[in-house]
Amino acid sequence: MTQRFKGKVLVVTGAARGIGAGVARSYVAEGGKVALLGLEPELLEALSDELGDAAAWWEADARSGAATTAAIDAAAAHFGRIDHVLANAGIASYGTVRQIDEASFERVVDININGVYRTLHASIPHLEKTKGHALVVASLASFTNLAGLASYNASKAGAESLAIAAHQEVAHLGVTIGSVHPSWIDTDIVRGAEDDLPTFKVIRSKLPYPANATTSLEACIDGIIRGFAKRKRRVYVPRGVILANWLKPLINSPVGQAVVLRQAKKHVPQLEREVAALGRFQHAHVPLTDPDEKK
Repeated sequence: MTQRFKGKVLVVTGAARGIGAGVARSYVAEGGKVALLGLEPELLEALSDELGDAAAWWEADARSGAATTAAIDAAAAHFGRIDHVLANAGIASYGTVRQIDEASFERVVDININGVYRTLHASIPHLEKTKGHALVVASLASFTNLAGLASYNASKAGAESLAIAAHQEVAHLGVTIGSVHPSWIDTDIVRGAEDDLPTFKVIRSKLPYPANATTSLEACIDGIIRGFAKRKRRVYVPRGVILANWLKPLINSPVGQAVVLRQAKKHVPQLEREVAALGRFQHAHVPLTDPDEKK
């Protein structure tokens, strides 16, 4: 295997499982070192032990600027540098706007947008020293909107805009920032959503490619690794997601919305009933820092 990241250091938020853990493994396999940040200490420790001296971990909540900054500064001190950052921490919620409670909606926005800001804010001083590159994990949802996922759609559109603006702001420093736009990836969150909400799976099956398909975790990891190696501004997983970006005006046109609304009127009532029966607005595996949030 190539050693594209020999001597380099990557910070990953949301590193305990899924995309974050997979990228950490691949980065180390190509000669790099990784700082693992997240909220599941047992999983972070296990991954760090698996990767050996090339990894270290810090428990840090993306909702806390102080915790995020402390962890990133500690990682820079531990490894001596930071070359790459993956702002990967993110969650989704269940329920329509009229149904979901305020705390659950705000939590998605806080992690998926403000958490990205906190990560970039703390990382940029270190990336300036190495002329490094950061990638923000946005989504296909940055370009397309789906009933029942309003908080996720809004937050991922915001994450994309934040990455674009931040890239402009750091260009004079030699730092670059891009965004990653996965479609539905075979992770705990996607599998859990389909198990929790059968109608969600039905709605997704009626969407055009690539929104109706599930892409492997490995493909997503490979895309992100290439993104770091080539300092990409955009990473689409699968590559067909680029069509959603190009076709966004058509999807949001009166013709496109007429098609979307027909499906929404048909399926949203059942989706709301399923969320109500489930009795929670989050995926069961989402780590919570406040027990009162488990509603």
